Amino acid sequence: MSAQAMTRTSVRARRGPATSKRSRFVGFLVVAMLLAVVAAVLLPVYAGWRVVNAGAVDDRRATDAIVVLGAAQYNGKPSPVLEARLDHAKVLYNQAVAPRIVTVGGKQPGDRFTEAGAGLTYLTRRGIPAADVSPVAVGRDTKQSLTAVARIAKREGWRSVTLVSDPAHMARVEAIAHHLGFETHLSPTRKGDGTALTGEYVTRETAGLLAFALVQRWDTPTPLN
Repeated sequence: MSAQAMTRTSVRARRGPATSKRSRFVGFLVVAMLLAVVAAVLLPVYAGWRVVNAGAVDDRRATDAIVVLGAAQYNGKPSPVLEARLDHAKVLYNQAVAPRIVTVGGKQPGDRFTEAGAGLTYLTRRGIPAADVSPVAVGRDTKQSLTAVARIAKREGWRSVTLVSDPAHMARVEAIAHHLGFETHLSPTRKGDGTALTGEYVTRETAGLLAFALVQRWDTPTPLN
């Protein structure tokens, strides 16, 4: 073999391992990118399916408390969306699903009344004993309100809850409550404002569910665990 040929063979030999490593690295990057693309497509699809599916559940097994998620109130009067949730909770209470209704929700800047307080007044005026309604007037969003409920539940010994809200809201409510340590049962509203599974509502709640699952859950306490 000539000296020139031996030199070319030696160079190829030296380049072999490095080239192989680069090829493996490029292959790894391609696979990682493909997996990221698949996840970016499948995760929203799965989350959207969960939003729609959770809204179709109606679990009326006995629990420790019925938790009504808050919505807007106007000078102490529940909005139509909140009224629909409270009316549904009243039906569940009268069916002996739970011995207690928990109304939740704080107030927005400038408000005189809280969502929880408006719920308490609404229910007691419709025959629910005040002693059986627990207003938790803390929180401006779902996560804050349910976290406040979990702290009280730990003190009171509540573990299982029937969650009441709009159908599209239920998947996110369940995810947060389950993370907090509750045994969750879902019973969404079936009539009134907020019950329609509109594209806008489902899209918003799908984004909210993903945000909680991927980001917010990591800084959310687990009082009941």
